[in-house]
Amino acid sequence: MAEETIFSKIIRKEIPAEILYQDELVTAFRDINPRAPSHILIIPNQLIPTVNDVKPEHEQALGRLFTVAKKIAQQEGIAEDGYRLLVNCNAHGGQEVYHIHMHLVGGRPLGPLLIG
Repeated sequence: MAEETIFSKIIRKEIPAEILYQDELVTAFRDINPRAPSHILIIPNQLIPTVNDVKPEHEQALGRLFTVAKKIAQQEGIAEDGYRLLVNCNAHGGQEVYHIHMHLVGGRPLGPLLIG
């Protein structure tokens, strides 16, 4: 089993976070170091360390990340203008917490993707 992360404690509400959505599969909360006016992390409640650890049985939870992203983007008022969804994998991909998570970022023009 993978090591517990700070996100595991947020899911269980053992440490404070501004939780915007939670159900049996996923939890969404505001990033404590936002890079845009809206910066929300959406995570599966089950600890999956990286994209490389995804298995077919994770598909329902990972699909839920997208439906929750849509719902939160609408609540945040950024759906019409647009937003970005990012998932980082391992060190070279910029992953800092080894609990797979989706960044929902928007509320201003984000510019081109960083490549290279």
